[in-house]
Amino acid sequence: MLYGLFMDGTLAVRSMTGADVDDFVRGECEQGWQSTPSKLLMRLEHEGAGKCVTLTAQLGEEAAGYVFVYPDSPWGAFGGMGLPEIMDFAVLEKFRRRGVGSALMDTAERIAALYSDTVYLGVGLHSGYGAAQRMYVKRGYVPDGSGVWYRNAVAEPYAPVENDDDLVLYLSKRLR
Repeated sequence: MLYGLFMDGTLAVRSMTGADVDDFVRGECEQGWQSTPSKLLMRLEHEGAGKCVTLTAQLGEEAAGYVFVYPDSPWGAFGGMGLPEIMDFAVLEKFRRRGVGSALMDTAERIAALYSDTVYLGVGLHSGYGAAQRMYVKRGYVPDGSGVWYRNAVAEPYAPVENDDDLVLYLSKRLR
């Protein structure tokens, strides 16, 4: 499904396909990320089961980034409350600063608004998430107040945690 054309038709946001998985895994490994097909294949399965919407940004002929929207997410600070969650936002480094991330987030928020007036997401806390952290703040996302989460649970004060991809802060945004 095509969700939108941007930048004179050279940037499109569409549903993810199985062919995109290998392109993203290859691109992420080339830039030094730890990447396997399992996460993306799981998201495609979830879409097939009606649990999420997959989004891929295509710049020209290349898959440039992705994000997923779970209309009624069971995870995180707002899990099970009937609110949509935006998950796994990623733009390959060679496509950054070209409108790809904004197009993906605009589309994800438009889809989330079909289900609720509020959307949420979790963002990692290490420096690799710095660009996403800045973008979310600029887009109006605010911390939910539950504190830092580690491995899908609130991290108790002074509890030992690792500054890895499982250390996140949840943010939310009013859409209307």
